[in-house]
Amino acid sequence: MNVGCVILAYTLLVGASLGSKAVQPLKAPCRSGFSQNFYTVIVPREVLRGQGILKVKFEDCQHSRAVDFVSSDPKFNVRPDGMVYAEQEVANLSEPVQFMVTARGLHDPHIWETTVKLAQTGHPHPLPLTKVSIEEMLSRVWDSQPRVIKFPRKHQRSSYANGLRRQKRDWVIPPINVPENSRGPFPHMLVRIRSDQDKDVGIRYSITGAGADQPPSGIYNIDPISGNMFVTQPLDREERASFHLRAHAVDMNGNQVENPIDLYIYVIDMNDNRPEFQNQVYNGSVPEGSKPGSSVMQVTASDSDDSTTANGMVRYRILSQTPHSPIPNMFTINSETGDIVTVAAGLDREKVSQYTIIVQATDMEGNLNFGLSNTATALISITDINDNPPELTVRTFSGEVPENKVNVVVTNLTVVDRDQPHSPNWNAVYRIVSGDPSGHFTIRTNPITNEGMLTVVKPVDFEMNRAFMLTVVVSNQAHLASGIQSSLQSTAGVTISVQDVNEPPVFPVNPKLIRFEEGVPAGTILTVFAAQDPDHFIHQIVRYSKLSDPANWLKINRTNGQITTMALLDRESMYVKNNVYEATFLAFDNGKSGSPQASGTGTLQIYLIDVNDNSPVLIPREGQVCQRARPNSWINITASDADADPNEGPFIFELPKTPVSIRRNWTISRLGGDYAKLKLNIPYLEAGVYEFPISVSDSGNPPMSNRSLIRIKVCPCDDNGDCSTTGAVAAAGLGTGAIIAILICIIILLSMVLLFVVWMKRREKERQAKPLLIDPEDDVRDNILKYDEEGGGEEDQDYDLSQLQQPESLDHIISKINKPAGVRRVDERPVIPESQYPVRPSLPHPGDIGDFINDGLRAADNDPTAPPYDSLLVFDYEGSGSTAGSVSSLNSTSSGDQDYDYLNDWGPRFKKLADLYGGGDDD
Repeated sequence: MNVGCVILAYTLLVGASLGSKAVQPLKAPCRSGFSQNFYTVIVPREVLRGQGILKVKFEDCQHSRAVDFVSSDPKFNVRPDGMVYAEQEVANLSEPVQFMVTARGLHDPHIWETTVKLAQTGHPHPLPLTKVSIEEMLSRVWDSQPRVIKFPRKHQRSSYANGLRRQKRDWVIPPINVPENSRGPFPHMLVRIRSDQDKDVGIRYSITGAGADQPPSGIYNIDPISGNMFVTQPLDREERASFHLRAHAVDMNGNQVENPIDLYIYVIDMNDNRPEFQNQVYNGSVPEGSKPGSSVMQVTASDSDDSTTANGMVRYRILSQTPHSPIPNMFTINSETGDIVTVAAGLDREKVSQYTIIVQATDMEGNLNFGLSNTATALISITDINDNPPELTVRTFSGEVPENKVNVVVTNLTVVDRDQPHSPNWNAVYRIVSGDPSGHFTIRTNPITNEGMLTVVKPVDFEMNRAFMLTVVVSNQAHLASGIQSSLQSTAGVTISVQDVNEPPVFPVNPKLIRFEEGVPAGTILTVFAAQDPDHFIHQIVRYSKLSDPANWLKINRTNGQITTMALLDRESMYVKNNVYEATFLAFDNGKSGSPQASGTGTLQIYLIDVNDNSPVLIPREGQVCQRARPNSWINITASDADADPNEGPFIFELPKTPVSIRRNWTISRLGGDYAKLKLNIPYLEAGVYEFPISVSDSGNPPMSNRSLIRIKVCPCDDNGDCSTTGAVAAAGLGTGAIIAILICIIILLSMVLLFVVWMKRREKERQAKPLLIDPEDDVRDNILKYDEEGGGEEDQDYDLSQLQQPESLDHIISKINKPAGVRRVDERPVIPESQYPVRPSLPHPGDIGDFINDGLRAADNDPTAPPYDSLLVFDYEGSGSTAGSVSSLNSTSSGDQDYDYLNDWGPRFKKLADLYGGGDDD
């Protein structure tokens, strides 16, 4: 049975079983090549020359590559646009015709191939389409392969300029179709390759190409003697959809007998892959109140099977919707594209905020009997629109506020809004539409509770308004949705009562500015600085006091606020700034029942008008010029006046008329209003210091003058006009006698210092020559002591204790005591036998150590011979001997080893001693 008929029957079978409805295949990733591996076209019995048959679609992902198409059958050709046409007339097309179309880039080594099969119109179908299952049809396809493929009897002929060759054969070698996922048995024979020359010579057959001797190798093999070609394992179209092999025939010596032939093997797709959703959960949204047909979202599933067949054509449908409100089918899905849209009105976020949709994707064009399915979840959120106007909870609100208070919340306006909280559709905006023309109040929105906080922003006055009646309107940040009207409950009234409080007195004009000339004497009444009490409905008494008066110039009448001066007002005072003197006064009432006193402050500003009460002064008061007159040698003089214009400059500078020598030697001329220059009027003036007065007058009416004494140093100058050092000294007024006197004083001072140093040296020598009370060898002062010697042994006992006693210092004490005859002095060693101290046993018992110490203590306390004999002792001289006994006689009571472990039982005070002598095991 011809393989073309079988493929055509399979194609028609799939179409008949699943329906003829056109589908829009899912768009797969771009891959260069033909859109189909196999084309089947129904054509009439006779095909005219140049008649178009079909158009093969070639996908060029680069969109810039020139592709040339070539047909393997010379009766047919392909135009550049992919149109297959008849190269010559074809008559009596009684059997299907199959040929290969090859595409190759002009500058690209890649080659793409597809198979075109032409079937005659009305050609009978070899298979009963309506009664054969797909598995049986595939089995027949498997078994219907051509059993023998012979090498062509004619060799290759002409070739095209592009290098692609075509052969003139007796028949076209059809492609070999192998279904994927076959169960075997393997190896399974596909075809037999045979050469007509196998009768004359021994032939050896072989195949080459990907799948045979190239990766993936081993899928196909051939018996070299019989030429039987086998497939050795199941194929997977999703891994590789086609194979291109070449069959070879050689003699026993390896010489080529036949030209190689091309074998095309196509893997027939089976529906072995389920559709896979890109996401297991999809999230979409649609505004509430949307009209039917509104787009919500799109779900997408892909199938690894061939998208050009029903195996890879996916269709969508909705399995379930949760919840079923207001109806179970609020949404529908486009079966081909996966777009989900609304099909009914009534979406209300306040009732249902989210829908859960289970979407099923099925291949085989959605045929549930043959197709494979998969599911995904679509979560559709209903977004909020402003379809619920805010409503105030009551129609009238009330509150009260003290007068003169700001930033006080009078009352909270509560509102209800069913839209999504904390969104522009829910956030409330409050407005006062009437009752507050002066803008005393505003309404701020609490961002958490959405309440309106009615707040005072401008003080209210009880004496002006005792109550307010406001009308407020509430709305949202976002405008209401189309068709939604405002609610009557969006408007409410607010009644506000103003509470009267004790207000402080207020100065009508604050600050108050008055003008007076400076120099006003004490006791002058300047003004009355009175305050008024705003509490018109309560009679209160206002009193005054002074709060701030930096210069202490003013006082205020406690009863009526009259301001009187206590001192002379001076504009030039440090407390006056910019001719203005400020003082602050306090006005307070006597309070009312239940309220404390209230006070207010007022500032009085006194603008002091300047009078000419200050004389000008010269700056500087001294200068220096050369004793020989030079053209540019003069002294600049500046006048300063504490008064203001017009009582200051320009100034008039004058030299005194007497003595006459001043005007003869000097001249003064004004440079400007405040400046003048003083220079020599004669060619030479003896060096020295000259003092003379200069008179300066201001421009006041009447003017004030001042005689200022100026001191001028005249000195010899160098070529640069600078005063020399010698000249400076001479100019300072120091003559020869003064210089000699200064030198004598310096010499006397140096002599006194030298005598003091000599006296200190002599005193130091006398102190060093004075004998010490002790031997120099016993003097340890300022000596380096050596401590690695332990003393002189028995010599330490040789000392006279009487050296330490000073009995004469105790006469005044002893004289006051009635000392009987024969009683010793308290500072003398008694000549009596020494007390007997207890002797420690050689091996004392640990329990007796306490008794031993107590007995020794009592013996020492009762021993009258024990020093220091209760006397005042002097220790500044110790002598050269010592009465202490020698320690050389101390020795252990036994010569052998002694056990000191009992020291551990004597407590913590003997722990150190126990560590030194005990613990023999550690040695």
